[in-house]
Amino acid sequence: MARADLPFFRSILSRRARPDRGRIRELDCTPDLHDKHFLFVSGLHRSGTSILHRHLSEHDDISGFHGTGVPEDEGQHVQNVLPTARDHGGPGRFAFHPQAHMCEDEALSMERDSRDRLLRQWGAQWDLGRPVLVEKSPPTLTRARFFQELFPNSSFVFLVRHPIAVSFATQRWARRPLHELMRHWSRAHELMLGDLAGLRRAQVVRYEDYVRSPVSTLAVIYDMVGLAAKVPQEKTFDANRRYFDRWSQCAGQELEVSRAFEDEKGAARRFGYLAEPPFVERSWDGLI
Repeated sequence: MARADLPFFRSILSRRARPDRGRIRELDCTPDLHDKHFLFVSGLHRSGTSILHRHLSEHDDISGFHGTGVPEDEGQHVQNVLPTARDHGGPGRFAFHPQAHMCEDEALSMERDSRDRLLRQWGAQWDLGRPVLVEKSPPTLTRARFFQELFPNSSFVFLVRHPIAVSFATQRWARRPLHELMRHWSRAHELMLGDLAGLRRAQVVRYEDYVRSPVSTLAVIYDMVGLAAKVPQEKTFDANRRYFDRWSQCAGQELEVSRAFEDEKGAARRFGYLAEPPFVERSWDGLI
């Protein structure tokens, strides 16, 4: 973002929360979190981040958000400092917004009061006696460099799911054509991929690998934040098959949809995703 745009950004930071976001809890004073490790978990809507967040929060040394009364206990909804995905168009659209991608300049221009207010609002939801604090929201997918500048002692987990499954699943909320949702998937992940080189600690996890082997996936994340591994209690299962079946039924009939995936194939292939069976390459070695 150009420096000339920063005053507009500051006006977004200082605005009041939308009424439908509810009452925001806030601590009376800014907590001292210099010795805490911030773990940001992100992925597009319907990518499986909610179960990953629950698994991580089972650890005795990790605190996430629970019982907040907002959708999926997402950090974006329990603060009124930063724009939410809805402010930028909602599921299946937010990454297209010109202010969706937030980097170091935005963090450096952020007023101290806004940063402290964010800590007070998130701090009201965390158990501050635990060393690792987790925030989970879809917009963080395009804000990692911003949060790293704001909170230097931070790590990032990006959960990526096949664009066919994400696009079909998101239609329930976004009510957009499938090819538009696939373009949004591509745009969001292109921004994330471009930010990876600037992140000190980050892991890219495929949903398909995570649900197949949650214990080994979680072990890598725990190691990144310096914690002992813990076996998750909640079971996982791969919900992609029904979406792949729907794709197989419609792709040959709706040429526009079929071509849309081919147009985005370059981005999908970075993650080992295919437009036809087996859909997911199991030999994928990761990006980092």
